[in-house]
Amino acid sequence: MTATRDATAQPSSFAKSLFAGALPDDMVFPYPQLEKDESRTVRQLISSARDFLDDNYDSRTVEEQRWVGDEIISGLGERGLLGLYVAPEYGGQGLSQTGYCRVMEEFGGYDASLSVVMGVHQSIGMKPIHMFGTEDQKARFLPDLAAGRKLAGFGLTEPSAGSDAYNVASYAEQQADGSFVLNGEKRWIGNGAKDVVVVFARCETGHVALTVERGMDGFEAPHRFDTLGLLGNDLRKLTFNDVRVPKENVLGEPGDGFRIAMSTLNNGRMSLGTGVVGATKKLIEQAIEYTTNREQFGMSLSEFELVQDKVGWMVSYLYGLESMAYMTTGLVDSGVGDYSVESAMSKVSSTEFIWYAVNRVFQLMGGTAYMADSPIARTLRDTRIFPIFEGANDVLRAFIALSGMKVIADEFEDLRKIELSDPIRTMGTIADFVRGRVSRTLNPAQLETAHPALGEHADAVADQTKRLRGTVEKLLRAHGKDVKFRQRHQKRLADASTDIFAQVATISRTTSLFADQGVEASGQEHYIADSFCNRAAARVRSQLNRVEDNDDQQIHSIARVAYNHGGYGPKLH
Repeated sequence: MTATRDATAQPSSFAKSLFAGALPDDMVFPYPQLEKDESRTVRQLISSARDFLDDNYDSRTVEEQRWVGDEIISGLGERGLLGLYVAPEYGGQGLSQTGYCRVMEEFGGYDASLSVVMGVHQSIGMKPIHMFGTEDQKARFLPDLAAGRKLAGFGLTEPSAGSDAYNVASYAEQQADGSFVLNGEKRWIGNGAKDVVVVFARCETGHVALTVERGMDGFEAPHRFDTLGLLGNDLRKLTFNDVRVPKENVLGEPGDGFRIAMSTLNNGRMSLGTGVVGATKKLIEQAIEYTTNREQFGMSLSEFELVQDKVGWMVSYLYGLESMAYMTTGLVDSGVGDYSVESAMSKVSSTEFIWYAVNRVFQLMGGTAYMADSPIARTLRDTRIFPIFEGANDVLRAFIALSGMKVIADEFEDLRKIELSDPIRTMGTIADFVRGRVSRTLNPAQLETAHPALGEHADAVADQTKRLRGTVEKLLRAHGKDVKFRQRHQKRLADASTDIFAQVATISRTTSLFADQGVEASGQEHYIADSFCNRAAARVRSQLNRVEDNDDQQIHSIARVAYNHGGYGPKLH
């Protein structure tokens, strides 16, 4: 079998290019920056948010009252903070994706409940209206939503359809006048009892997106869920009993609903990643304040090597994560239409990183952190949901890996009609792959625009990218159509490709910094970038090595034995 088109043709996104063994550095150099006018607007909005929240927001009160407060929503709305990306003609700030995410980073560092309420409202709640609404729909809904007079929610998850979002059971029947009669149930819907919820349901032509408003007959939010964390987030069960949704409230065309839902989530995941950036900066400050003021064995905790390891790890990893998160938003702002894989990478890596970071700070603070009313205990409870919502990380890893595999498969006639890029709907099938070496010509990957001082890291990334492609080919040859079931390998590919993308973003960011202020003046960032890239490269090697050298079969067998025993089988004799 031979390639039927140029194997070096650039895929639709930078992350997918990595799987093809390519590094199109024109997509990622120079590192994206805000224009001066927008940067000034962002700073003013952040300053306004801080002034208002410092005077009016209390996290303990929010937990006690189990809501961030209508007065908080109103006050933020009056300051233009609830319509950050909405066009000025609809009462918004008109920020770019990067500008929006920089402001959302501030909320992430302030309080998780507030950040989630704001994210549900803007990142996914009213985003479908902004992205897919008609001019009339935007004019009717966006001004009130941008001003904080109304709040928006996103109605996708159901009792039997979480990660398998394609198979929602809610059904909307189209009427002769173009309206829909909606029946069904949603659960775990943030802002669900407020004002506007974009609801996704099955219909005769596939799926439909409906803008449901509070007060519509048959629409109720009868139950609020009690949760481990995020106690200020109003999480609801929603029921729809013959709810008539007028034609004017249908987003897009009937049949477009699933595409609208997935496009919204792809976009919304970016602000979750940058919110984690803000939250981690706050964690680092808490860790440093505690360890520098706490003494044990006659010396400050901050002087112990294992304490320094935890703080240093957080700073180094955050630099790479921050670089990747804002590289992704910059790709959107530059007009790249396909950013689904980059968005998923940002979501997976950021939400798992903060969970580990919270636990390390918790460890540093010891018994103080374990008290129920401690801020770090609240953070621990609040952030545990992050790897689960807006796409469970295991599912997103499959999405990343299978989307990348499809890039290789699409080079061959026999494999071109697979569905690997849509694993949320179906894991798809793939024809048996030839077991011989594929004939092709592949130009070597290079990051030619990287600063010479980062040349070692640029060369390492090029080697990793070529190895990633080779590993994908081996898996396709070895497993053929069964590759969709090889989730352990999918995780390895997803994690390796994410670390490669993060290194590229870090190299690009640091290259721009060197160009702006010189290598010597950027000494701190230089050695932080070195640390991150070296560690990320080691993780890539480990993940790709494990594709061929692993104990997967043993783990599979052990799990089956445990299933048969209904628990832990071995006994002491």
